[in-house]
Amino acid sequence: MGSCIICGTSVDGHICDLHEEDVLFEFRGDHPNQLTTNRYYSGSVDGFAEFGVFVDIGDRVTGLLHRSELDQRLDSLDWEPGDTVFVKVKNVRDNGNIDLGWSIRQAEREFRGTLIDDPEFDTARLADDVEEDESGNGREEPATGDDADSEPSADDQTAEATTTDTDSSADDQTAEATTTDADAAKVSQADDSERVERSASVVGQGSTGTAESDDTSADAESDDAVDQQRDHPVVAVDSLDDHEGDDVRLEGEIVDVRQTSGPTVFELRDETGTVDCAAFVEAGVRAYPDIVEEDIVRLDGDVRRRRGEIQVETEALVALDDEERQTVVDRMADALDDRARPAAVDALAEDPTIEALADDLVDAATAIRRAVITDRPVIVRHSATADGYVAGVALERATLPLVADEHRRADAQYHYFDRRPLEGGVYDMQDATKDVTNMLENRERHDEKLPLFVFVAAGGTRESLDGFDLLDVYGAPRVVIDDAVADELIADSVDTLVSPSLAGASPTTATALAANVAAHVNEHVQDDLVHLPAVSFWDETPASYLDAAAEAGYDEASVTELRDAVALEAYYQSYEDKRELIKDLLFGDDEDDVTGLAGNVAEQFREKLATEVDTATANIEREEIGGTTVAVLDTDAFTHRYDFPPSTILLDELFRQADSGTDALVGVADDTLFVRADQTVDVHDLADAIDEAAPEAAVRTRSAREQSIRFLSGERDAVIDATLAVVGEQF
Repeated sequence: MGSCIICGTSVDGHICDLHEEDVLFEFRGDHPNQLTTNRYYSGSVDGFAEFGVFVDIGDRVTGLLHRSELDQRLDSLDWEPGDTVFVKVKNVRDNGNIDLGWSIRQAEREFRGTLIDDPEFDTARLADDVEEDESGNGREEPATGDDADSEPSADDQTAEATTTDTDSSADDQTAEATTTDADAAKVSQADDSERVERSASVVGQGSTGTAESDDTSADAESDDAVDQQRDHPVVAVDSLDDHEGDDVRLEGEIVDVRQTSGPTVFELRDETGTVDCAAFVEAGVRAYPDIVEEDIVRLDGDVRRRRGEIQVETEALVALDDEERQTVVDRMADALDDRARPAAVDALAEDPTIEALADDLVDAATAIRRAVITDRPVIVRHSATADGYVAGVALERATLPLVADEHRRADAQYHYFDRRPLEGGVYDMQDATKDVTNMLENRERHDEKLPLFVFVAAGGTRESLDGFDLLDVYGAPRVVIDDAVADELIADSVDTLVSPSLAGASPTTATALAANVAAHVNEHVQDDLVHLPAVSFWDETPASYLDAAAEAGYDEASVTELRDAVALEAYYQSYEDKRELIKDLLFGDDEDDVTGLAGNVAEQFREKLATEVDTATANIEREEIGGTTVAVLDTDAFTHRYDFPPSTILLDELFRQADSGTDALVGVADDTLFVRADQTVDVHDLADAIDEAAPEAAVRTRSAREQSIRFLSGERDAVIDATLAVVGEQF
């Protein structure tokens, strides 16, 4: 019986079922059937084919990473034959073929440990144990009696920890060998009493150290002694490149703790960045068990470069209290405010609404920038419409470069940023439950902070309150950027709200708002965003936005083409972000080999919409009610219910094409109706009036953004009659 190297749970081996996907396996077998599915393995690129990449796993085992498994186009991979890559074994077929899956983690340090998968043994083994077996050096038994005083020094332990890296130097390996020799340790102890004192301090911190002291006060005194005898300069994380090989002192917050099969890795963040700090007691044993995430600490160590990345080999680590702690907290908070607050940038185009919301736009941008700086994932939730997708992509375009700059992980852009569409622009309990489940699982498995949720072209109306309340239970921060007529209740349930209606400003699109927020998030991508607001308007596009788009190389026909193309793609697979495809549509050029993509997709949009409009127009019925002309379309009977266009786009187009004598358009499905009118419709008041006229129909607002109302299908006729009566009175 062993213990999980990540969580310490008792298991048969070294990893529990919950964390098996968090470690990397090195395969030592020679047959596909010896592989274990759903594990992540290291491999090397063998070659490329039109349909994927061949990856060698072990000496005689090769699998296929099909192009459909990649998160990007095959030709955009920067892999070369022989490159080390990390893949997931998804399936081993009866004929020996191996189906591989993509891993967003493409660096060994991004896994939480490494194990050797050798079919000759019943369970996977620690890399350290395999290295010792292969070198012929057995691990000595723990010292007892008088020999207990001959513990290895902190420097020796640090040297031993570095041998877990495959590219450790020969000097480091020699240092490790000396720590297994008790006589050599005694000589080291006799020759250098200071190193013995440091050794006692380090071992005293470990929960299962080989010379753990029963006197906790002695440990504290040892820590004080270490602090007093150190005179390391306090340096910032972003300056560590200039201190390679030096002893330094860092002060900051512990944002992550990872237990590997060798050292414990503390990720320390100060006001300038983050760095990994390795601390070693014994292979797989937690160093400094009292140090946990969110502790404010002082760390002394030696700056090294491991596999091209700066790392600090920890010599001493203490949590700060009282005034010392507050001093560091205040310093980091002040610096964080300065970093997160965006620089002043000009609006993308002249727009009185943007000017009226200037402070709110800056607040939203600050929240996003702060999240990135503090290692908090950013999740953008937007409506599954053209406006929602373009607005979400604007924030994506601005945030991803900041994530890449802030985090060294190869998968950081997928780990710290996500964009997820919403049906109807409503954040309901189904969406919230899914998000909460994911965020709690990520916190449990990966120690992630709760994400910042940014709602774009969604969330501004009361239908989203239940979902926001669930997020609020866990304290997940929320930003809403919505052009719809917002409810004041929403302002009380989110941290930041950007709403033209509540600010008394003129209506605009969510993209116009979000693109200007994005320009504040990252001023360096402002030129990429200039044409996006013009893309989001269906009619009466402000001249300032058309002029700005034209200066960026997009005339009016081009922005219309982009809008139509995004609208079509937003409908299909509406729950997917389609990151690469939407990026190609909005920002593609000759280099991306996507010339004509938008035109091709837009042509499909126009053909499908025109066909549906012709069919619907022939089946519209008109009712005259008290001088009001109401057009009624049975969308169940006279549209293709499960094909493009959806009822929202169809009804919008029908009303734009309606003659001037039509005051309102009502689309009625089995249990849902949509209303379109020249004047602003308060769909909540409309639903209340219909409910009063048809009390048995359980009428309620479905989505204020879509101007849709839901009812019981058995009361459909009563609801239609009530709707016509109410609309006739109000319009």
